[in-house]
Amino acid sequence: MTPAGPELRRTLGVDDAVVVGLGSMIGAGIFAALAPAARAAGSGLLPALAVAAVVAYCNAMSSARLAARYPASGGTYVYGRERLGEFWGYLAGWSFVVGKTASCAAMALTVGAYVWPGQAHAVAVAAVVALTAVNYGGMRKSARLTRVIVAVVLAVLASVVVVCLGPGRAGAGRLDVGLSGGADGVLQAAGLLFFAFAGYARIATLGEEVRDAARTIPRAVPLALGITLAVYGCVASAVLSVLGPVGLGRASAPLADAVRAAGVPELAPVVRAGAAVAALGSLLALVLGVSRTTLAMARDRHLPGALAAVHPRYRVPHRAELAVGAAVAVLAATVDVRGAIGFSSFGVLAYYAVANASAWTLDSVPTARVVSALGLVGCAVLAFSLPVVSVGVGVGVLAVGVVAYAVRGRPAPR
Repeated sequence: MTPAGPELRRTLGVDDAVVVGLGSMIGAGIFAALAPAARAAGSGLLPALAVAAVVAYCNAMSSARLAARYPASGGTYVYGRERLGEFWGYLAGWSFVVGKTASCAAMALTVGAYVWPGQAHAVAVAAVVALTAVNYGGMRKSARLTRVIVAVVLAVLASVVVVCLGPGRAGAGRLDVGLSGGADGVLQAAGLLFFAFAGYARIATLGEEVRDAARTIPRAVPLALGITLAVYGCVASAVLSVLGPVGLGRASAPLADAVRAAGVPELAPVVRAGAAVAALGSLLALVLGVSRTTLAMARDRHLPGALAAVHPRYRVPHRAELAVGAAVAVLAATVDVRGAIGFSSFGVLAYYAVANASAWTLDSVPTARVVSALGLVGCAVLAFSLPVVSVGVGVGVLAVGVVAYAVRGRPAPR
């Protein structure tokens, strides 16, 4: 499939693609999602993490298969359009752009809250402007910055694990994997934890900028997801072993609280700095993904056609990047969206439901179809297990998108 209009520059190999995926996943989610997940699941936090990982794996494999077939910007927007029809692609794109724009603002505010709590909104806007400028300069610069961010965050997370699991600090009894929160609590926690896994699709969304996409993407997606799961499992176990499920659920800054409880309070500022860097990495990757989906929808006139422009020198969707950056900056300056994890998870789960349904149509290989079916069912179950407010807002946003599609009608063929 050839994109309408100028193509983006293919610069990403396997290593770069894995780094982009890691930068999307090993970000602020692990710093932010553990506490609300622990409140929901109680001692079932680790089983909830496993459930989220299984659904994420199914989604990742479906996305990888589709991206190898359709290596264009837009991710599931493109796959849904090509495999299921124009409407389903549009619905996936709408879910992604709206939900992830709110997530971008949440990540920017997280940066502000950690760097300068008294001026969180101003710092958030500055972070958005700076990262939009980095993205504008080309995909290679974004990948290099992401590599540095991932290295810093992994070092901070490793220090947390070492401190918490040190001799005499951890309590094995706190790792009880019973279901004190009940099955409903585990599913709700899994839906919240899915927020921390959702970045692997960034590799597929950037498919038009990946070299040898049919080979690179199916290798990069499971690699990035596997590394992330190993890191999250270690971190969650370490923090639980110190705080326990009740203490973790009450923590305002779980990882910083854990190192303090482990008797190393001097490490807490380092952890806070790591959280700020992680939020920057997530914001960088989110803006990349949203701008590429915006580009794809603009090419099909679901969004203003001017946003489909590709910069003649840098070969990036510069107008889409500027538009996304401006929207995120306005939100970060005026609205507190740090409670958007549930809404973001709902939108992304709807997005992946379309991806799994699309992957189901690729072929009749039983094993591949089982993965797609499990992913589809998992997305639906986790989406409607989220807090009632998140589900209500998510359904309302999808309904607005459906009405907009019906009023505007089907765009003219490209």
